[in-house]
Amino acid sequence: MSNLVPQNKINAIKALGAEVRIVGASQDEAEITADRIVAESDMTMLSPFDHRDIIAGQGTIGLELYEKIPSLSTVLAPVSGGGLIGGIAIALKALDPAIRVIGISMERGAAMHASIQNGSPVEVKELPTLADALGGGIGLDNSYTFKIVQDLVDELILVSESEIAAAIRHLYWKEKQIVEGAGSVGVAAVLADRVSLTGPTAVLISGGNIDLNQHYRIIAGEYVDAALNQH
Repeated sequence: MSNLVPQNKINAIKALGAEVRIVGASQDEAEITADRIVAESDMTMLSPFDHRDIIAGQGTIGLELYEKIPSLSTVLAPVSGGGLIGGIAIALKALDPAIRVIGISMERGAAMHASIQNGSPVEVKELPTLADALGGGIGLDNSYTFKIVQDLVDELILVSESEIAAAIRHLYWKEKQIVEGAGSVGVAAVLADRVSLTGPTAVLISGGNIDLNQHYRIIAGEYVDAALNQH
């Protein structure tokens, strides 16, 4: 894991018994070390996004949304490596190609957004962000998710740090939910009028692993810049 991973997440992973190694200033740098360890130790690398089974498993969310909301018009989902939105898009587009699938990322270091704009996977500098779980690259040798997003996701939208903070506050005060930045980006896009909603819409809220001190400061209205809170 990189130096950009929040300390509360590192502590939680250690508490589960895992060995954590902090390497480099980005998840891309950390992955290089992970790949070396895998090769040296005869281990198996499981991608958190660019893997057929991961994508298929995430696709069950699309099936559930369609079952719960038969008149579904639009789905907003966070985007990092693309496994989550890729699985959802495959499922929903197979059931009803008219359903819009929109991906939301942060303005700071959105690798999939930059790759789609480029037409092929590119490296993007990873930057501190409240949506830390969306950081990291998609892999220059991406096997599945880039093509899925390119073919099936209707639009990719970026939200600012202040918009993410506003969404975290809204989710707490209005919806009584504690949600981390990465899980709040869809709500951020709606609140900031970044997306036009024309029918029944599902906004996926995924992730509650936020440092509670940081969360308190955000919901209290304090300006919180993730760049100032690195360990």
